[in-house]
Amino acid sequence: MSTPSLHPHGVFSAALTPLDAELAPDHARFIAHCRYLLDEGCDGIALLGTTGEANSFSAAERMALLEAVVAAGIAPQRLLPGTGVAAFSETIALTRHALSVGVDTVVMLPPFYYKGVTDDGVYASYSEIVQRIGDARLKVVLYHIPQMSAQPISHALIERLRTAYPATFVGIKDSSGDFANMTAMVERFPGFSVLVGADPLLLPLLRKGGAGCITATSNLVARDLAYVYKHFRDSDDDAALKTAQARIVKARDLVSRFPQMASLKTLVAERTGHAGWQSLRPPLECLPPEQVKELLANAAAFAVAL
Repeated sequence: MSTPSLHPHGVFSAALTPLDAELAPDHARFIAHCRYLLDEGCDGIALLGTTGEANSFSAAERMALLEAVVAAGIAPQRLLPGTGVAAFSETIALTRHALSVGVDTVVMLPPFYYKGVTDDGVYASYSEIVQRIGDARLKVVLYHIPQMSAQPISHALIERLRTAYPATFVGIKDSSGDFANMTAMVERFPGFSVLVGADPLLLPLLRKGGAGCITATSNLVARDLAYVYKHFRDSDDDAALKTAQARIVKARDLVSRFPQMASLKTLVAERTGHAGWQSLRPPLECLPPEQVKELLANAAAFAVAL
């Protein structure tokens, strides 16, 4: 099983964050979930990202959750916490904190509140963050999710960052769904880890030279994603590979019919027997009862591992 290195590669779960009755992160339940994901074959945990509701949590809440995971004995080298927020100084603080607990690789959104920002502005933000942290251990996976951030990460920007900080900017999570963009990055930036954010695209991207994935449906089908990662070079006639890919596609379709995070949490609640898993922090909402019923019926029909 691989672990994060200079160039992160493998299957990383964009882990859900369970909440307690006060809508605060439930540390014990999250730690149990991380262990489950690793046991299922994930190479690491990408915590506190979009799927993890990170932008609904304060810096203190994020730091406390990361500390709890490391204190529980989960190797920091297997963690990819999200540290990019709108506030420049807070991104620096979150990233320094991650380094302080032994985590050396983070996933960093670009500054995302102001719109129409140029590549020069985004470059200045990333550059200032790296310089002010001033720690050679730091490795950054950029986060391209323009449908949420409204701040795309261009190839020209990647090239500029890699030229200035070749040991720091080591990869990108591409959640745009644009496969042509992913393959173009693989071709243009040898040695740069291109990690797909859409589960069904893991297999085709690996075959184009991609590094792996950071995906939401891994909360349900990590074992299948891990199988695809280990066997992507096998023939399409490999029945086990075809089955794993089909289950990944079905699972992604299943959780995309209704709001994804609420759907995923509903299915994890079903698997674990802990109804508290269904909670989301406002403004996100739980699924209404009729959608829960339909989702669970469809999950049973698709034989998705719960």
